[in-house]
Amino acid sequence: MRKDIHPAYHEVKVSCSCGHRFSVHSTLEQDSLHIELCSRCHPVYTGQRQASTHLSGRADRFNRKYGAVVMREEAKERT
Repeated sequence: MRKDIHPAYHEVKVSCSCGHRFSVHSTLEQDSLHIELCSRCHPVYTGQRQASTHLSGRADRFNRKYGAVVMREEAKERT
C-alpha cells in the first residue's frame, strides 16, 4: 500500500441546534461542526408525527385528484 495517501482521522465535536453536543471521529479538517438535526431532535427518532401528517395530506390530495378516475376504471373492468 502507498504511504501518506489517507486523510487525517481525528475527533470532531458536533453541536446541534437543539443544544445536544457529542463527539465523532471524522476526516473533516475542522475541529467542530454545527448541525440542524440530530438523533435527539429529529422527528423519526423522537416519534413526532410531523412527517406522517404531511404524507397523509399528500395521499388525500392524490385521492381527490385521481380517486374518481381509478374508481371509474375499476367499474368498467367489472362490467
